[in-house]
Amino acid sequence: MKIDIVNTQGSATGRQAELLDSVFGIQVNEHSMYLAVKQYLANQRQGTHKAKERGEITGSTKKLFKQKGTGGARRGNIKSPLLRGGGRAFGPRPRNYGFKLNKKVKSLARNSALSSKMAAGEIKVVEDFVMETPNTKEINNILNSVKGGFKKVLLVTKDFNPTIMKAAGNISEVEVLAAKDINTYQLLNGDVILFQEGAISVVNEICSKYSKN
Repeated sequence: MKIDIVNTQGSATGRQAELLDSVFGIQVNEHSMYLAVKQYLANQRQGTHKAKERGEITGSTKKLFKQKGTGGARRGNIKSPLLRGGGRAFGPRPRNYGFKLNKKVKSLARNSALSSKMAAGEIKVVEDFVMETPNTKEINNILNSVKGGFKKVLLVTKDFNPTIMKAAGNISEVEVLAAKDINTYQLLNGDVILFQEGAISVVNEICSKYSKN
C-alpha cells in the first residue's frame, strides 16, 4: 500500500511512501497488543516498595502478658502487628514485575498497532527535515502544520536525533522515537503517528522480520 508524503508546511509533495501490507495491513490481534502493553507498563515499575515486618522492628522480645486467661488476643511481644508501632503483617517486598514475551508475539502486537492506526487514518508521513539547533518554536510549527486535528503526536525519526528530541522535549503532547525503538504502547498512546520519510524503510525492514508473508 502507499501513503502520501507531505512537506513541513503540510502540503502534498506529489510523492508516496511504500508501506508493506505485512506490517501496516494485517488483521489486528487485540490480545497480543494487550500483552505487549501489559509487559511495557510492568517493566516501568521500580518494584522497590518495602515495609518492615515484625522481625525487622527494633524492640523488646519480652512477652507482654501470659498466654491464656486474659480474654484478649495473644501478643508475643511489642513488635506484634496487632500493636501500634509493630511490624506489618505480610507487607510488600521488593520484586521484579517484568515478565517474558516471545519475540513473535511482540512483533505481532507492534504490527497490529501499526495496522489499527493505519486503518483509522492516524498515520502520516512527512518529508525528512533537519534542525541545526534545538528550537521548540520551529518543531511546534512543523507539527501543527502536519498533524491536522490530532493532539498527541508520536514523531518517528529514521535515526536517534538528539536535536529534535531536545526541541520537542518541552511539548507535553509530543514524543520522539527512533524507528528502531518503536513499541506497541507508544504507538497506541499517540493520537497520530508521524513518520519521517526516511523512517518508513527502517520500520518496513524491522517490523517484517517475524511477520507472515
